Amino acid sequence: MRILTTAALALALSAPVSAAPPSKPARLGLCAACHGEDGMARIPGAPNLAGQKLDYLRQALRQYRDGRRDIPVMRAATGPLTDAELDQLAEWFSAQTPSRAAQ
Repeated sequence: MRILTTAALALALSAPVSAAPPSKPARLGLCAACHGEDGMARIPGAPNLAGQKLDYLRQALRQYRDGRRDIPVMRAATGPLTDAELDQLAEWFSAQTPSRAAQ
């Protein structure tokens, strides 16, 4: 009985944990105008953000906001955002599933 209990516990602990999807950020609107709410760009030249690595997005957003990446439109969009708001946006876009463009 003890072996069965130990095996059941080991199996339960090894199962992947499903994290809840991030909630939609309050500041998503301005980003969505160019990058799409789902992270798939709506205008030419804007990159798709869906499925990008979370750490990459966090760093990029901070670099735009702080001026280390000198893109005026992105500096203006991220300038008033807090670290927490940038994190919410990064989490949102990294959790989105990229979709193939229609051909």
